Amino acid sequence: MIALLQRVSHASVVVDGVSIGAIQAGLMVLVCAERGDTEKEADTLLSKLLGYRVFSDDAGKMNRSIRDTQGGLLLVPQFTLAADTQAGTRPSFTPAAPPEVAKQLFDYFVAQACTQHAQVETGQFGADMKVSLTNDGPVTFWLETKKQAAP
Repeated sequence: MIALLQRVSHASVVVDGVSIGAIQAGLMVLVCAERGDTEKEADTLLSKLLGYRVFSDDAGKMNRSIRDTQGGLLLVPQFTLAADTQAGTRPSFTPAAPPEVAKQLFDYFVAQACTQHAQVETGQFGADMKVSLTNDGPVTFWLETKKQAAP
């Protein structure tokens, strides 16, 4: 699975003119499931995401996680993160999980996040979303889990 996280001062998602998710200071995270991903990869990615130190401590160093700050977490499904851009001028989405699997994994990821973090908002899987944010820093990181090879 892939997560593109951005430290934000605020972020929101609008679908059909209606705000469906919004946070103040925290992380806006684009989440993508790839072919072969399972709940194991989702759990690994969530654990890393919640513990990733991207917020400044009193000395100005990135030593605090979203768990430490108790900031908002806005999770947005984003299958295009899995695009293969190696050849040509049009991306291939073959590496992305099929929609039904991707939706199941995104829903699982959100459910697990809600059990581990107090403030979780989301985008809407499959919708035409308008995502707005103010990146704080700017601070942006790419997190990825790799599927384990079968023994």
